[in-house]
Amino acid sequence: MSDRSPLAAHAASPAELRARIDAERLGRPFLVLRDGEGAQTLVELDGARERLSLGRGTTCDVALGWDDEVSRLHAELELIAGEWTISDDGLSRNGTYVNQQRISGRYRLRDGDVVRVGRTLLAYRRPELEESRPTQVASDGAAPAELSATQRQVLLALARPYKHDEFAVPATNQEIADALHLSVDAVKAHLRGLFQRFGIEHLPQNQKRSRLVAEALQRGVIAVRDL
Repeated sequence: MSDRSPLAAHAASPAELRARIDAERLGRPFLVLRDGEGAQTLVELDGARERLSLGRGTTCDVALGWDDEVSRLHAELELIAGEWTISDDGLSRNGTYVNQQRISGRYRLRDGDVVRVGRTLLAYRRPELEESRPTQVASDGAAPAELSATQRQVLLALARPYKHDEFAVPATNQEIADALHLSVDAVKAHLRGLFQRFGIEHLPQNQKRSRLVAEALQRGVIAVRDL
């Protein structure tokens, strides 16, 4: 996944990751993008409307008014036979790209596709697909089995950068090791155990740490005041 993708976990705050997890659990397609201020926006594609306009115009269903490289009516999203598609058909001045390739005609979106219009990136999620379902943790939202004292300390140290900056990134293994007077190998072992306890061991490596923090906060295993 590109670091510029709206789905890049390390670029999201715990609150944004929690919102994404909640959207995934609804099991309906949605778009993830960042507005002109850099805030995450989720657009649910619930199928109530089968055609949505995308552009800079204020009347567009997905309005991107902050991006002057987006045409007033730039592209259209349409639900066809249960699949969301995107088409440009010459509507835009600067074209529409999916996964860095300019599209012509209609393109069927697949889970994880990244659409670029102007300077704005929109990631498509279709969580009802079995392979992209979020892993359920300890009976759908309950806290996992009690953590050991050291696991809890490692988890708190991992999340500590978020105490004063919700857009921080989790602490590195070396930072955790220094704070807790552990070896880096010991930190790695405890993190592997935490990934398993929270059911996220199968996520891509660059998503696990931020997702662990988000899951722990959401489930009340740790709180910001603890950091």
